[in-house]
Amino acid sequence: MLLLAVDTAGKKGSIAIAEARAGEASLELLELVPLDGGAFSAHLVPEIAALLQKHGRGRTKHDISAFIVVTGPGSFTGLRVGLAAIKALAETLNKPIVGISLLEAIARSSAKTGRSIVILDAGRSDLYVGEYLIVDHASASPISERLMTRKEFLDRVHTSDSRPLGVISSDEVLAKSFSSEGLLVRLVTYPNAGVIAQLGMERLGRGEIVSVGDLEPNYLRHNVASLPKDSLSKDLLPKDHSK
Repeated sequence: MLLLAVDTAGKKGSIAIAEARAGEASLELLELVPLDGGAFSAHLVPEIAALLQKHGRGRTKHDISAFIVVTGPGSFTGLRVGLAAIKALAETLNKPIVGISLLEAIARSSAKTGRSIVILDAGRSDLYVGEYLIVDHASASPISERLMTRKEFLDRVHTSDSRPLGVISSDEVLAKSFSSEGLLVRLVTYPNAGVIAQLGMERLGRGEIVSVGDLEPNYLRHNVASLPKDSLSKDLLPKDHSK
């Protein structure tokens, strides 16, 4: 089963092509390609095409089993580019899509179990905040995802009437800024598209897919921009000359 995963939510993105084999819990990462956040629109589609051509191993583009994509939260422009590309590819090839929350992916990157909060910088003195119940490395049940001001977030953590919440982030600058206020934020590695592919495989196995029409960016912040239906050409990949 060939999977293609894309993350264009942040300043840096990535694409991964991976292969999942029946009966195996983890997949084989065939290649991971980093993307510069300032050039998603120019490089995303050519990189996808090059990856599929390189790792086709005699197969055609129709052998892709599913597309995995980070739905947000993150950059308005980056998310629109990434999701538009995946929508066009999935519709052209009639393949399923799995959407992954960036906040949940970061939560899953932590070895800590229990109730945890993931934070990312949302700009304008706001934070993207995701709260999860982490059962183990393979399971994180979402409680909420929302946009909060820095003060709202600190009030939420300090006035929690439940067991202490672990705070997680992949943003070192953000973590350091909170340390001066007495809040310990545990740093985890930002989940690249290879990690996203693994999470997507698990969801795919549970039948948690989304249709092209229902795939939407998860901005968490209201924005007038909408995802264009036909923003990218459907003729995205090399043609099959074997036919």
